[in-house]
Amino acid sequence: MNPAASSETCPVVIVGAGPTGITAATLLGQYGIHCLVLDRWDGVYPQPRAVHLDDEIYRILAELGLADEFAAISRPAHGLRLVDRHLRVLAEFDRGGEQGRHGHPRANMFDQPDLEHLLRTNLKDQPSVTVRGNAEVTDVAQDGHDRIRLDFTDRVTGAHESVLATYVLGCDGANSVVRSSIGAGMEDMHFEQRWLVVDVATSADLDQWEGVHQVCDAARAATYMRIGDIRYRWEFQLLQGETADDFASLQALLPMIRPWVKDTAISHLELVRVAEYTFRAQVADRWRDGNVFVLGDAAHLTPPFIGQGMGAGLRDAMNLTWKIAGVLAGDLPASVLETYEAERKPHARALIRVAKLMGVLMTQGGRAGDTARRLLAPRLHHIPGIRSKILDSETPALARTVLVRRSSLRRSPAGRLAPNAFISDGRRLDQTVGHRFAVVSARPLTAAQRSLLTSRGAVAVEPSVGSPLHAWLIQNHVVAALVRPDRTVMFAGRDLTAVCAATPTFRPQRIAGSRARLASSRPKRQV
Repeated sequence: MNPAASSETCPVVIVGAGPTGITAATLLGQYGIHCLVLDRWDGVYPQPRAVHLDDEIYRILAELGLADEFAAISRPAHGLRLVDRHLRVLAEFDRGGEQGRHGHPRANMFDQPDLEHLLRTNLKDQPSVTVRGNAEVTDVAQDGHDRIRLDFTDRVTGAHESVLATYVLGCDGANSVVRSSIGAGMEDMHFEQRWLVVDVATSADLDQWEGVHQVCDAARAATYMRIGDIRYRWEFQLLQGETADDFASLQALLPMIRPWVKDTAISHLELVRVAEYTFRAQVADRWRDGNVFVLGDAAHLTPPFIGQGMGAGLRDAMNLTWKIAGVLAGDLPASVLETYEAERKPHARALIRVAKLMGVLMTQGGRAGDTARRLLAPRLHHIPGIRSKILDSETPALARTVLVRRSSLRRSPAGRLAPNAFISDGRRLDQTVGHRFAVVSARPLTAAQRSLLTSRGAVAVEPSVGSPLHAWLIQNHVVAALVRPDRTVMFAGRDLTAVCAATPTFRPQRIAGSRARLASSRPKRQV
């Protein structure tokens, strides 16, 4: 039976209910926008995959209202050790006890299914969001009239259904149907390695340093990390001819994990999972066609060596959703949606390059490479800027767009995240600003400037002299900074009037108040 089209249009349909899709749905829900999430699975995928996120991504989770809940299921990591094949420390970069500029630990270990359960449970606070599992999307087609038809199959009943959408967000992973529907391909960034991923649970004390161990060995590179109270993760580069089947039991794995588990009895170890992954570096050549967008693994694949794979998808969601909300409300022109790929693609590509470099440094060069690593790694601390780059979790600035305005200042913070620092009332910046634009100023605003910001839905933040936020402005040689709803600095300068004038109209209260208007746009499905 052919699917029948719905006569009504849902504002946003999200394909894929992984971390990227649910984050996008939650952010849209916070603006009161109705959206339907379609996922081919009935619930959370049970196997652990991502295990690390930094303080920038933690900040996004806090924006979703999950800061305390994530703290309860995560474990701050102490940093990074580069070790040789005998686990002798070549270099150590300690982050123990550090809070980043965003108010959260800079490196955090977690179990992905636990995080996904939190994300889905949190959706109960978003009545405008509907999640439908066992719905496998088979086709996405635009009709040229700002409507997109999605055909999908109910995997339980076999029924063929369809829904119409104004916007479609493809968060459906590396084999994305949505990406295929817009004719996008994946650009190969020339990195491909086969790795074995091992997850073990044990209540035994392994007595290891509480950070990430990177084994730099051309013969067999490896990674070890503790991801929970009783959960541990190993990753080993597979040799030619090896497969995951060769390591399907603890007995077979023991020679490789023995350096960490030492004399722990095998009966005290529980093998949670053994899987083979091919680590690739790829970026979609197109991230958008009309009102169809791709996010997360549908748009980019990052080798795991710097722990940025899942986080990149959450960055995509944070970047795009407020722009869609502004366009739907009529506050922002549709042209701002062009900035999504323009900003996110270079950023994702830059992080993929860093991950590739780390992978090459760990694994290549044979004996000569091992010798060079042994000689160079202990001296990394003495190379100007290297230690701070490894310890600093700040990611690159976004590219210049109409929403990232570079000034003539040498050290403009435009394109970078404003720090989530405490301000004078004891709250952090994010708690004060909410889903709004903000002008952060080292000088008092005039009544006219305040009135202008209020009329455009923005908020003024005037940090006290000597406070971290005030110091941030002074260090960047600016008087004021215009901060977007995703916390990126849009514009900064020494002319407060110019910064205020650059503030777009964006009124999230009005967007949230449009629920009644959008309620009639709930998707209607027909067989």
